[in-house]
Amino acid sequence: MGADRKAVIEHINDAFAENNLEKVLSFCTNDFIWTMVGDTSVKGKDAIRQWMASMDVEPPQELNIQQVLSEGDTVITRGDMMMKGRKEPAAHSYAFCDVYRFKGDKVAELTAFVIRTDKARAHEQAAREVGLAV
Repeated sequence: MGADRKAVIEHINDAFAENNLEKVLSFCTNDFIWTMVGDTSVKGKDAIRQWMASMDVEPPQELNIQQVLSEGDTVITRGDMMMKGRKEPAAHSYAFCDVYRFKGDKVAELTAFVIRTDKARAHEQAAREVGLAV
């Protein structure tokens, strides 16, 4: 079952890279819950469609999965991506860790941890320039 669930998550990540929300949702339960840690939690496919349409970001320009782990009803992916806002001139780099919980053969919940990494590097560089240890 773990290999099958890993394959489902691979299809979901391909759909994210293609900017195909309907394909993503086809692998999810109707009462699917998507939580962006530190931001919001959205429940249900229709609510997720509205939420995604309201976001001011373009599809990922680059999406790299570095690790996929499966245990019981949970699959975890870790990776990085390049994304930009619709009004921004340049993309930014992000690291992410997505925790998927399955109910049967469908994803019932996604908890996403996303960190902008180019901003962190800029802060580190600024600290070094003024002589602070990082």
